[in-house]
Amino acid sequence: MRRPRPRTLGIVCVCLVLLVAGVVAGVRWARGWTGTVTVLANWSGGEREQFERAVRRFEEEQRIDVVYQGSSALSQVLAADVAAGTQPDVAVLPGPGELMAYAAEGRLQPLDGLFEAGDYDRVWVPKVAGEDGRQGTYWLPIKTGLKSMVWHAGDLPKDEMSEATDIADITEIAGEPGRWCVAMESGATSGWPGTDWVEDILLQQAGPQVYERWATGDLSWTDDRVRKAWETWGDLVGAGDGERVERMLEDAYDQDCSRQRLEHQGSFRGTAWKLVDGDFVHSAEVIPGARPDSDHWEVSGDLAAMLNATEEARKLIRFLADPGTGLPDFTANKKAASPDSDEDPMKRKIGTILHGSEQKLCWDASDTMPPALRNAFHQAVLHFLVSPDELEDQLRGLEALRDGRGPTLPVCGG
Repeated sequence: MRRPRPRTLGIVCVCLVLLVAGVVAGVRWARGWTGTVTVLANWSGGEREQFERAVRRFEEEQRIDVVYQGSSALSQVLAADVAAGTQPDVAVLPGPGELMAYAAEGRLQPLDGLFEAGDYDRVWVPKVAGEDGRQGTYWLPIKTGLKSMVWHAGDLPKDEMSEATDIADITEIAGEPGRWCVAMESGATSGWPGTDWVEDILLQQAGPQVYERWATGDLSWTDDRVRKAWETWGDLVGAGDGERVERMLEDAYDQDCSRQRLEHQGSFRGTAWKLVDGDFVHSAEVIPGARPDSDHWEVSGDLAAMLNATEEARKLIRFLADPGTGLPDFTANKKAASPDSDEDPMKRKIGTILHGSEQKLCWDASDTMPPALRNAFHQAVLHFLVSPDELEDQLRGLEALRDGRGPTLPVCGG
């Protein structure tokens, strides 16, 4: 018997796919589905599963099909789609930097009236200028994350942790850099864990006013306070140490850490550290030169924006803003139920900080920067780890990209 040719098999496979798609579409049409809404985001794994579980109720109640489009190169895909006029109905971006630019270009549809902005602290839902200069609401926080955290195993004595990370004199690599779990690899966005370090050190050493000026382009990258933050980080983790740095560049940001190490990472790492009875302290407790009154936390957030003002997209935004919608942790909606402290004390602790400290929350600075500057920042921290003696060149390169735009949104609460 003759075997089917590869070309024949390919045609059969395509036909089967089209047939299945037609059957699915037919079933949904027969059940009264009224439309679709496309959502572009970078969620994968558990986060994507949580989102798809959450919108299942929306699909059943509204008879609207939510078509999820995931991409790890989110910024590039969205920019290409917008340029081609094939943008998704709703896009979920990490931070407000790109969204502000899209709003100013008239690419985003205002969300005013679709949800109660008062259910969120101002740092999460600010008013920003659209194409016509009018102030409006252009994004909705879907999930938030806490940063400025130093994780450690639950059985690690605090005095031992302090001894391993305390630096009093930055004249040489002090402390024990080997005690830090540092990993930079993250595909197209490799380097962002390093930008988190530099940002947080500047926030804790120089304070929120200086931090906000720098984040919004009102402070030079060559400012002594910015330079000091880079140098502090380099001393902490051992920048310039060949073998150590090679591991930092190759290791994935979400790999497991040894119990004997410390990790400067966000709340998304809670699950991993929970396995070793881990806990966290505010980064100011271990950052050299932190101000005695330093109590601000860096935060991150995934923000949903509407690019096509279809009725289906409007209904989805209203649904996502409903405090009863079970979105991925952690929600910024003040009316949403907090995690059960008996069920997960760690989540309760993190949620309390996110909900109860609006005056002390500051956006991840790189998430507020224009994409070109943010991407250059990612590359600069990688270069700095390899060649810390070339820091001045890196800072001058970043300074050349600064647009001096000044404050355009509240980077810090209050």
